[in-house]
Amino acid sequence: MADQQAENLYKTALYDLHVELGAKLVPFAGYAMPVQYPLGVKGEHLHTRAKAGLFDVSHMGQVRLVGENRVAELEKLVPGDIAILKPGRTRYSAFTNDDGTILDDLMITNAGDSLFLVINAACKDDDIVHMRANLDNGVELQELSDRALMALQGPEAANVLARFAPDVASLKFMSFVEIDIAGIPCFVTRSGYTGEDGFEISVPDTDAEKLARLLLAEDEVEAIGLGARDSLRLEAGLCLYGNDIDTTTTPVEGDLNWIINKRRREEGGFLGADIILDQLANGADRKRVGIKPEGKAPAREHTMVLNKDGYDIGEITSGGFGPTVDAPIAMGYVAIEFAEPGTKVDLMVRGKARPAEIVALPFAPHRYFRG
Repeated sequence: MADQQAENLYKTALYDLHVELGAKLVPFAGYAMPVQYPLGVKGEHLHTRAKAGLFDVSHMGQVRLVGENRVAELEKLVPGDIAILKPGRTRYSAFTNDDGTILDDLMITNAGDSLFLVINAACKDDDIVHMRANLDNGVELQELSDRALMALQGPEAANVLARFAPDVASLKFMSFVEIDIAGIPCFVTRSGYTGEDGFEISVPDTDAEKLARLLLAEDEVEAIGLGARDSLRLEAGLCLYGNDIDTTTTPVEGDLNWIINKRRREEGGFLGADIILDQLANGADRKRVGIKPEGKAPAREHTMVLNKDGYDIGEITSGGFGPTVDAPIAMGYVAIEFAEPGTKVDLMVRGKARPAEIVALPFAPHRYFRG
């Protein structure tokens, strides 16, 4: 990446370390971010599945909501039951709008005296405006702009992190703790976006490089870029905002019914509830599905999906090669009557109809730590 171009982008607290490690840096959501290191995307992907990878995700937004009405106010904007979220627990959810479609997906943690939110980089400015405009009754939004965020992912992640903070070994999936790691105060959530066990670690900017170097010095850990992060989450069947979900898709169409808890289905009370609850009751016209192309040629984003009679029935939203499964994989939307696993379809790849099949997600099994 040219120096002049880099100067026009935000840099995370780990930027100098990325340069030192030989990362290929690319513009992403306004930041100069590492897409890969000398190990390469495939090597980084397979290393994360086998051992542990360290990702810089500091471009994500980190926010605290404080005030005694914070739960009720946030529930106006998301379809999840935040009231039942116990202190120290985390939940995946989405901001919806009046049309019932998705403004962003996010992680919500009950941090005891506040709600701790992690929001997507490309959406964070709009998300903050949206929250400030809609959160009332004394709820204050605090931007945590002085904190970095990194993810340590893979089957050896817990063993590595426990060397510096032994208590994390017993932390369950989707649980949160404020803890010192090698003397550095951190917010740690046992979560991630690879399908593997692992942690997301919020750390003061001033300590981020120190902590990253400590973790990378462990034999099991390699630096991992956005390229492998994308292939890992695709194998895990996880949505990328802007590709697989956006303001044209509802949670029901996106196969995210599970984020809408029983009480919220009964009571509504969130933006777009009438549309979303109607789709829950009566079904949507289309659905996000896994798609397995035959052969070795991957089908990319915007590839048209056809039925066996040659009619357009949908589109791929994420596609590529899955190193773990050693085959091309994809996700996308198809008309609901074609969404059943086992349905044969065709994909228009480079002007040719190539056979594929609708399959259940994920492509690679999730290996979260349930305790």
